[in-house]
Amino acid sequence: MLSNSCRYGIRAIIYLSGKKTTGEKIGIKQISTDLDLPTPFLGKILQQLAKQKILKSMKGPHGGFSMLKDPKTITLYDIVIAIDGEDTFTDCIMHNGPCRCIDRTKNPCPIHDDYAKTRKELILLFKSKSINDLVVKASISGSITI
Repeated sequence: MLSNSCRYGIRAIIYLSGKKTTGEKIGIKQISTDLDLPTPFLGKILQQLAKQKILKSMKGPHGGFSMLKDPKTITLYDIVIAIDGEDTFTDCIMHNGPCRCIDRTKNPCPIHDDYAKTRKELILLFKSKSINDLVVKASISGSITI
C-alpha cells in the first residue's frame, strides 16, 4: 500500500526522532548505513521531507539532517501525505484513480464498500499515531529496529 519511498521516509523519521539531541545533524551516509537503505534514494526522500518543513537539511562537510518539527506534533499521516500524497487514501485499490466515494461519477469496484470502511480506519490510525509514539514503542521493544 505504501511506496518504498514512504516506508523509507517513515523509517528515517523514526530514526532521526530517536536521536535525543535536538538539532543534532546526522549525515545521509550514516542514516543510510544504519538503516541499510540506498543512499541516493534516501537522500531524495529526506530532501522532500525538508521541503515539507518536517526535517532540517544542512549542506556541506558538517551537514546532515535533523528534525525541524517536534516528533510529538508529526503524525504518520503527515509523513504519508508528504511523500506519497493524498492518493494513498483516496485511490481505489483496484483501479488507478479516485474511489467512487471521492468521484461519484464512477461505478464502485467490487470491493469498494468493504475497503471504504478499512480506509476510514486506516486514516484514523495514521492520524492517531505520532512519530514520537512510534519512537517510544520502538525503544520499549528493546531495539529501534526500523
